[in-house]
Amino acid sequence: MGETKLTEIKQAVRELSDHDLANFRTWFAEFDAQEWDRKFEKDVTEGKLDKLAEKALKELREGKCRDL
Repeated sequence: MGETKLTEIKQAVRELSDHDLANFRTWFAEFDAQEWDRKFEKDVTEGKLDKLAEKALKELREGKCRDL
């Protein structure tokens, strides 16, 4: 997305009524959560988190973890 498009979106958000801004916030929070989940699932599928998981399991086996 170009800077011009982003500037247009920012301006449009500034011009929203209180009601529409509240609805936008709700929509965006849901959209953002779905995008985060999608990217996380992609990273898992591609094995990008494997090293972190291995490290965490190793530390657990070595007793380097504590209950929260």
